Amino acid sequence: MLSTKKNPVWVTKVCLLMLGGAFIFSLMPRIAAQVNGQTGIYDPASINNMEGLIPGTENGAIPDISVGSFLKKFAETTGLSAFITDANELITPAGLPITIFGWQELLMVAVGFLIVWLGAAKGFEPLLLIPIGFGTIFVNIPFAGIGNPGHLLETGYREGQGFLDLIYNSGVGNEFFPLFIFMGIGAMTDFGPLIANPKTALLGAAAQFGVFGTLFGVTAMNLIPGVNFNLKEACAVAIIGGADGPTTIYIAAKLAPKLLATVAVAAYSYMALVPLIQPPIMKALTTQEERLIRMKQLRPVPKVERILFPMVVFGLAIMLLPSSAPLIGCLMFGNFIKECGVVERLSKTLQNELMNIVSILLSLGVGSQMTPEKFLNPASLSIVALGLVAFCIATATGVMVAKFMNLFLKEKINPLIGSAGVSAVPMAARVSNKVGLEYDPGNFLLMHAMGPNVSGVIGTAIAAGVMIATYG
Repeated sequence: MLSTKKNPVWVTKVCLLMLGGAFIFSLMPRIAAQVNGQTGIYDPASINNMEGLIPGTENGAIPDISVGSFLKKFAETTGLSAFITDANELITPAGLPITIFGWQELLMVAVGFLIVWLGAAKGFEPLLLIPIGFGTIFVNIPFAGIGNPGHLLETGYREGQGFLDLIYNSGVGNEFFPLFIFMGIGAMTDFGPLIANPKTALLGAAAQFGVFGTLFGVTAMNLIPGVNFNLKEACAVAIIGGADGPTTIYIAAKLAPKLLATVAVAAYSYMALVPLIQPPIMKALTTQEERLIRMKQLRPVPKVERILFPMVVFGLAIMLLPSSAPLIGCLMFGNFIKECGVVERLSKTLQNELMNIVSILLSLGVGSQMTPEKFLNPASLSIVALGLVAFCIATATGVMVAKFMNLFLKEKINPLIGSAGVSAVPMAARVSNKVGLEYDPGNFLLMHAMGPNVSGVIGTAIAAGVMIATYG
């Protein structure tokens, strides 16, 4: 092997020869034109019909090259120029024409950086927000084409398709990624607290009032000019109240594909903002005495109960609500793999490698849908607002049902765990525990809150199944 240290002169000569050859080759078209007695015009007969093969030529003419035109063209293709001067005609998901200006793309880029900052600097679910933020930035970069859908060819392939659009169409815009996420959640979830204290399942069911209550609120929004939702779209918006991103994507793909981008981003945003949204509601609806309630330690759950639980729940879903079986089945499949103890490698893969890979792809795909035409309109902004209302109602209902249950229970329930009835696992349970510790540093509510938290996951999947069965 030759070394550049031992042969510096030899290497230099070879490089100079290569550069000289490349320069001469680049001059061949113009030399051929001069040989034929022409200036700047190709003779197809003399250069083997190469007319038109050089980009920028028109009718065989070789374009002039000047420093001024080069600098002008370069300036026109910078991101700064695009943000100031761009105006593109696009079609919204609703099928309406819209003009997107460069400053709107710049605004969405700023939103992407804000999302990244919330995840990285403030710690609001960084595993979700950082990829979503970068997806938002990527898709709004001018001229990059990262989210470009490309052109469908006769062969069935897409030419010029951006990698974010490929990710979105491969797994986000259908049920592929959401179901894998449910497998991973099942493998990471401990249903022991729910099995040990089954009555907490009522708190997970109570949180679904936010979903179905918002369903009627969405229909009322049709009275606002520029807002027009049908029942299928209303279902896709209402499910945001469960704070379950994969379920939201799943039901939107089934019932209202054109709203998928908006509802998915809203759902994941509220999942990440659970520590900000829930505590004020919890404190407003409970008294000091209620927050200090201490619950008894949960009983140990035998292994046989842990193994039977996912199979029984899956069986009930098949028999009573088949439309929810894909979500519940994947959730219980992941949990059974964890609890049976004979496929530890598969369990670890679902919990770690596969879950991490799918989460990255899903979050990037969700972020890729944050474009001006999909968000900067009254309908999308109303979806974000209604999603927040749904989430607040779900949180409040869980707390109020816990207070209502205490009227009949000898062993009282700390109402703070009622807020964990939403599907944000385990964020909502951690928030319940954190608020409880603020008032009593020795009152650990995490395991008690996991009961309604995991039941909320099942409850939201059932709610999605009911909606799909009714309107799908």
